[in-house]
Parts: sequence; C-alpha cells; structure tokens
Amino acid sequence: MALKLEPGTRLVVATHNAGKARELAEILENRFPLTTAGELGLDEPDETETTFVGNALLKARAAAEASGLVALADDSGLSVAALEGAPGIYSARWAGPGRDFTLAMSKVELRLEEANAQDFAAWFTCALAVAWPGGPAVVVEGRVDGALTFPPRGARGFGYDPIFVPEGGAQTFGEMNPEAKDAMSHRARAFAKLKAALL
Repeated sequence: MALKLEPGTRLVVATHNAGKARELAEILENRFPLTTAGELGLDEPDETETTFVGNALLKARAAAEASGLVALADDSGLSVAALEGAPGIYSARWAGPGRDFTLAMSKVELRLEEANAQDFAAWFTCALAVAWPGGPAVVVEGRVDGALTFPPRGARGFGYDPIFVPEGGAQTFGEMNPEAKDAMSHRARAFAKLKAALL
C-alpha cells in the first residue's frame, strides 16, 4: 500500500526550534495542524547517527513513539568544502548549548582562516523524515549549493543563513525574503520530494 498523508492529519514536528517549526509549517503550506516536540515536553533524542538521513529518521521515530502522532523531523546543516564537509551534522553543536549562531559563523570563518582556504564553496543539506507510530517511515534529502561570504549579512532566516549565498544569487539566505528562500532552499527541495512521495 502506498503511504499517504491526509491533509488535516495532526503532525508532531520533532524540534525544539521555533524558527525551524515555522519554516516547516510554511513549506507544508499550512495544510497540517502542527505541534512541536518542545510544546509536548518530549525529550530530544541523542543524535547518534553519522548522516543527516540517519538523524532525521532517529528523531522522527522517537517523536512518533513518544507522542502517538505521525512525526516529521528534519536534520539539516551546512557543509563547507574547505573544511572537509564540516560542520555538517554537527552544525547545531557548533552553536553551543545556547544555540548561538553568531558564535558558530565566527567559528566557520576562523577555521577557514586557519586552513588558509581560497575555496568558499559550501552547501546546505536537509533530510526530512516522516514516521508513523509503530509503523513505517519515509526519508528524503535535498541540497542547495552556494558559497560563503563574510561578514554575515541579513537578519532573516536562522542558523548560518547570513553567510550563505546560493549559486547564481547575490543575496545571502539571511537577506532574501522568506518566499524567495523557500522556493529554492534545501528544505524546499527535500519537501518537494516528500510531497511527491506522500501527498
């Protein structure tokens, strides 16, 4: 049987990050009532996998089992070519316990200086997983390539958005209006695949 998500199905988004929850709601075209793991008081599982896909699946399964609801999780991050793909799955951890992405962006800049990097190529990856309680799961992955720029520009978006300029663009994700970013982001690309699979 093909898995389908019926519009109106209440989903739990496996995140404690309000910015990410808002962005996912917009990408889902607000056709599903969403609650977050944070609002339900669910613990965040340890992200023990070595890939975005593995961590997204782990978070979705944990939230589905704990809540009894269909769960949507994303694992995403920034990879930098000159840093051998770092921070990658550790993107959030580079921001420290206070999720300070100003600190994380400074760390990226410092590491590039230490590496004497000439290549500022980078990409965002997003893995999205939907898991049913005690049942199956679907995982997809999207990616957007670009280059880093310093100092950070723009106060929109979140995370590493102010230092990332997508291929062919002039503005950082932090400067772009949300509709423009949503049309081309790694999350949008992953969601297009998820929509094709489930909707």
